[in-house]
Amino acid sequence: MTPGARIEAAIGLLQQIDEGRGPADDIVATYFRRHRFAGAKDRAAISEHIYAVLRHRAELDWWIERRGRGLAPDPRRRLLAALTLVEAWPPAAIADACDGDRFRPAPLSREEAGFVAAAAGQKLAQPEMPPEVRGNYPAWLHPYLEAALGRGLMREMTAAGEGAALDLRANLLKTPDREAARAALLREGVEAARAPISPLGLRVFERIPLGSIETFREGQVEVQDEGSQLAALLADARPGMRVVDFCAGAGGKTLALAAAMANRGHLVACDISAARLERATQRIRRAGAGIVQRVALQSARDKWVKRHAQSFDRVFVDAPCTGTGTWRRNPDAKWRLRPEDLAELTQLQAEILDSAARLAKPGGRVIYVTCSLLGEENEGQIERFLASHADFSLLPIGPVWRATIGGEPPAPGDMLRLTPARHGTDGFFVAVLARKEKKKE
Repeated sequence: MTPGARIEAAIGLLQQIDEGRGPADDIVATYFRRHRFAGAKDRAAISEHIYAVLRHRAELDWWIERRGRGLAPDPRRRLLAALTLVEAWPPAAIADACDGDRFRPAPLSREEAGFVAAAAGQKLAQPEMPPEVRGNYPAWLHPYLEAALGRGLMREMTAAGEGAALDLRANLLKTPDREAARAALLREGVEAARAPISPLGLRVFERIPLGSIETFREGQVEVQDEGSQLAALLADARPGMRVVDFCAGAGGKTLALAAAMANRGHLVACDISAARLERATQRIRRAGAGIVQRVALQSARDKWVKRHAQSFDRVFVDAPCTGTGTWRRNPDAKWRLRPEDLAELTQLQAEILDSAARLAKPGGRVIYVTCSLLGEENEGQIERFLASHADFSLLPIGPVWRATIGGEPPAPGDMLRLTPARHGTDGFFVAVLARKEKKKE
C-alpha cells in the first residue's frame, strides 16, 4: 500500500469509530481480515495513524479549532493534524500522499494546506491548553477525575495516553509456574519480562502474532492485564470451594479463578449475555478449566440468584463500569462516554452488588472489582453497600494481600486502587467484603 492509501484507510476506519460501529480494535481487526493484501508494515502504519488520533483527539481538536481558519474537526482533519503534530510529517509529504489518486485521499483544500503549514514543527502540547485537553479526556469528566486523582491527574492521564505492553498470565493448569511459561515463549523467539507485581504475570513489549504462538495456543499463557491478575488472586479462591464469577464477560477472570482453584471445586460463570458466555467457550477449553459451569442470567436479580442464596464461598463481581482505567488499551472508549452513562452505571453497579452479595454464605466473601478510576464507582459503592448491609464488613486489603500474593500491597488503604502511572497496570479497584458468621445460640 502507498502512504496515501494507508492514510485513506485510516480515515475510513476513524469514520466508522466516530459513528459508533464498535470498539476501535474490533473495527481495525475486521478491516485487516477483509484486506489480506495489507502487509505487516501496512497494518502497523494504519494502526499508528488511527491510535495517534484516538490518543490525542482533544489536543488535535484544540489545534484544528484555533488554527484551522474555520475548519471543524472530523476524521480526515484529525488525521492531518496527527500526521503533522504527532508523527511529524512535513507538509510536502502530506500533500504528496493526499493527491486524489486511486485509493488515496482527496487533495488538501486551501484551508487544510494552510493549517498543515502553520502547525508544522510545532509542539502538540501548548501551555494555554486546559487540563481536559492536555489530558485528552472529555471535559465533563474533569471534576470526577480530579476528585479521584488529585495532583496526580495529569501524570495519570499522560500514562493512560501512552499505550500498554502485552500482559500475559501463566496458566498453572497448563504450566508448572511462570518461569516455565517464560522459557516456552523464549523457545519460540518471544522475550517476556516478569511482571513487577503479579507472581503469574509476564510482559511482552514487542508486537507478536499471538495466534501463531504455540505456547498461547496450548493454553500455557492467557492475555490478562497485570491489574486484572491481581484482582483475581485477591479473591483467595481455593481448591474445593464454590465460587461464582457474577459478571464473567469474556471469561478472563473466570480462567484465573479456575487456575487458583487447581481445577477442583465448582466455578460458575454468570453473565446477562449468553453470547458472551458462548464466545468464552474456546478460551475455557484451551485453558483446561474443566470446573466451569456457564449460567446465562436474565438480569442481576435473576431467580437463579435467589435459588442459590448463601451457597458460595466466593462471589467475584467485576462490575460494568466507565472503563476509565482501560484507556491505555482502549483510547476510543473515552470518547464514547456520555454524562448520563456514569449515573446509569453507578445505579447498575449498586443493583448488581446488592444482588450478587446474596450468594455469599456466612463467612464467605464478595470481591468487588472495577476497571474504573472514579470514586463514584469504587469507594462510593462500597460505602453505600456497607451502610445498608449490616451483615457484611470490609476486610482490609493488607492481610488479604499477604495471604494470597505475599508481601505488602503496592498502595495504602483498606481498599486497593491501581493506576497506570503509579503501578504500570490498567486502572483497577478491588474491595473485599465478608458476610459475617451466624452467631451460635
